[in-house]
Amino acid sequence: MKKMRRNSDRNKRSTGRLGLSVRGRWSIAALCLALLMAMTALAGCGSATKEETGDGEDEADSVNTIATVNYIPTEKIEGSTLYVEKVENLADDFILGMDASSVISLENSGVTYRNFDGEEEDVFQILAENGVTHIRVRVWNDPYDEDGNGFGGGNCDVDTAIEIGKRATQVGMKLIIDFHYSDFWADPNKQMAPRAWEDMEIEEKTEAVYEFTTEALTAMKEAGVDVDIVQVGNETNGAMCGETIWFNIQYLMQAGSKATREVFPDAMVALHFANPETAGRYADYAKKLDYYDVDYDIFASSYYPFWHGTLENLAEVLSEVAETYGKKVMVMETSYAFSGEDYDFSGNTISDDSTTIVKDYPFSVQGQANSFRDVVDTIANETTNGIGVVYWEGTWISVGGSSWEENSALWEKYGSGWASSYAAVYDPDDAGKYYGGCAVDNQAFFDTDGNPFESLRIFNLVRYGNEVELKADAIDDVTLYVDLNGTVELPETVDAVMTDNSRQAVEVTWDITDEEIEAMYAGGVNTYTVTGEAAGMTATCYVAMIEYNFLTNYSFEDGDLTGWSVTDNAAADELYVEDKVTDSLTGTCHMHFWSEAQNTVDFDLEQTVEELPTGTYKYSISIMGGDAGDDQEVYAYVKIDGEIVATAPMTITSYGEWDTGTIEDITYEEGQEITVGIHVRCQGTGSGAWGKIDDALLNSAAE
Repeated sequence: MKKMRRNSDRNKRSTGRLGLSVRGRWSIAALCLALLMAMTALAGCGSATKEETGDGEDEADSVNTIATVNYIPTEKIEGSTLYVEKVENLADDFILGMDASSVISLENSGVTYRNFDGEEEDVFQILAENGVTHIRVRVWNDPYDEDGNGFGGGNCDVDTAIEIGKRATQVGMKLIIDFHYSDFWADPNKQMAPRAWEDMEIEEKTEAVYEFTTEALTAMKEAGVDVDIVQVGNETNGAMCGETIWFNIQYLMQAGSKATREVFPDAMVALHFANPETAGRYADYAKKLDYYDVDYDIFASSYYPFWHGTLENLAEVLSEVAETYGKKVMVMETSYAFSGEDYDFSGNTISDDSTTIVKDYPFSVQGQANSFRDVVDTIANETTNGIGVVYWEGTWISVGGSSWEENSALWEKYGSGWASSYAAVYDPDDAGKYYGGCAVDNQAFFDTDGNPFESLRIFNLVRYGNEVELKADAIDDVTLYVDLNGTVELPETVDAVMTDNSRQAVEVTWDITDEEIEAMYAGGVNTYTVTGEAAGMTATCYVAMIEYNFLTNYSFEDGDLTGWSVTDNAAADELYVEDKVTDSLTGTCHMHFWSEAQNTVDFDLEQTVEELPTGTYKYSISIMGGDAGDDQEVYAYVKIDGEIVATAPMTITSYGEWDTGTIEDITYEEGQEITVGIHVRCQGTGSGAWGKIDDALLNSAAE
């Protein structure tokens, strides 16, 4: 099949129309019915009988048959050093998939893969031999510029998907086709229409989705590719293919689903979303899909444990969808790092330096396996109608190796980095500025030379378990908070993370001198890194020299409002402590607020301190948020005996922009009542206002 929507074909428009008008005064039901009838008619008009074509072959005879060998093991792989707790109740047809969309561009860049015997072997056979049942491959409409230069990320067009599909089918694996309906990456923050469709009205774009999906799937069918799931859109969090209202989005989803039913009637249709940690998000999406009667089988989620909340929450929100609407559910993307290092001179999404992620497992081969195993266990045993888990791009390793310049030439030529400079014609503000290499090379199942890690066997061993002798796999970092007037006492033991992800205390020897400890006191407020040895591994203690904070639960790390009181002046929709590290200034928790209607965010958060010594103090508290509008009144305040004696103005601007209000020179006499707090009132911009409050500090001040 030729490249779809390439170069001179890009500006062509189909002359047919589906016959619906979003500008007319039709009811939603009538519009949906018109869409269905028109698309059915279109499909019928495009068909021809054997007599009409003069082709005497049966339809089945025109489809290529691929000679297949099923390499997927039906018994336990023996001899692994990996510790694996068996996942009970795992169905025989449970999907244990791998996204391998970039493989061909990597191979073109010189990458080779080896099996556990050290022999070069087709990577898809290696995956099948270790228990991978499905290969997921993304499809972009036209990831090339006018001169045919690829945008990168595997240059994942239809031809690429077919080549990957044929190789996966040959070794007994099934395909999950991931239509992005864009020319490059689609995700919650980026849902751009393909260039050929960007000026289309919704009825024409709906027809284009139907035709593109039909053509692509037909080509796959004719090539003999074994398609099991078709994903209509990628991480479509309230946007898809340039559309941002559900009334239009649902038409596109219906078109992709209809095409799938016609070409692969036995395949399942999946819709894919992200951010399960956001309260109410999935329930809202599922409700809208039900309201518009969108035809699909699987409600799929991304789940990256370092960003997307707890497994318990994942199971809860997916089960709610499954139980309410009778849908199958699955994790369509997950991954974890075997190391915090970068291997291709191009930064990674997570690393040892990441400060806003949850790290429930060590960055190790065993930690990677444990993370995947626990996601599988959650979907199989804690989630209603859970049918599978897909690991994202476990084959995407670095290319080249000696320098950024050497690697960059390969990324540009073969598309083996996340983006090439050529992508600027489509995505100038992101890919056009930050193009480069692989951002997940430390989350693959192969090393830089293409040798498999032991964690690859997790796809087989989750079914059987492999309880080898426990040993220490990593050492948990320690953070020690020390008042400048206190004493630095390093711990005598640290927690070793065992191969089953349990913790055991082990003795530690710290590498530090008395002179270095004295320097910590002299350096004022600061954080110092101390290393040592424990269980034959490096132990790390971060010593934070701080001023003593007289507030209780100052960073809300108790997970509740212990020590605090809230006065809600306007009935806000949400006022509670949230556990989400990516939205916290420090730690994992913060005070969260949100309200949909204008003028409903108006509250006071405060704490009264008892038994404070006479002296001079300073108080600070931090806030960030969005949609607050210009009419806002936010300030930190101090009360003495119930009267406000000082304030510090603050402003809510945008996500990640923390504003700290500080009040200096607070004079306090023993016996007085001192209360510190923050007042927040904002009109909102029409879609409500939201924000996060963190790190309230009441410290002694030098007199």
